[in-house]
Amino acid sequence: MAPRIGIYPGTFDPMTKGHLHIIKRASKLVDHLIVAVAENERKTPLFTIEERLALAQTDIDNLPDKACPISVESFEELLIFYAKKKGATCLFRGLRAVSDFEFEFQMTGMNAKLAPEIETVFLMASDKWQFVSSSFIKEIASLKGNISEFVTPSVEAALLKKFKIMS
Repeated sequence: MAPRIGIYPGTFDPMTKGHLHIIKRASKLVDHLIVAVAENERKTPLFTIEERLALAQTDIDNLPDKACPISVESFEELLIFYAKKKGATCLFRGLRAVSDFEFEFQMTGMNAKLAPEIETVFLMASDKWQFVSSSFIKEIASLKGNISEFVTPSVEAALLKKFKIMS
């Protein structure tokens, strides 16, 4: 039987503890998990793709209780094409609120038309992380607020450095 490969895609600009919670849970459902960092420049990320990959890799390396091997890669093509190329059987998506569901519902429908053999699995964010987003984290950090509860120490240090340089 072929290994079950799952992909958890995102911009991860930067990765939060909410993302890590989804990653840990997703790792229990597949034989190999790929955390796929999108190179989507239309979103104008704060961190370069190299920085986001390095931060994600550090967080994954330090993540306890991984249930399967987890790799971190970048991609810049249509997600469903990337998933097919990797032999993925499922895509993981985290949901925080109803607004997330509306967007994800449309994307899942389109992905199902393009590749019906690849399932989308929704994982609800824990109530502890439902309000956390990378956008909020960047805004709080830029205004010198405390983000240590929401991101790992390496991400916090990178954000503080980035905003110190930018100010």
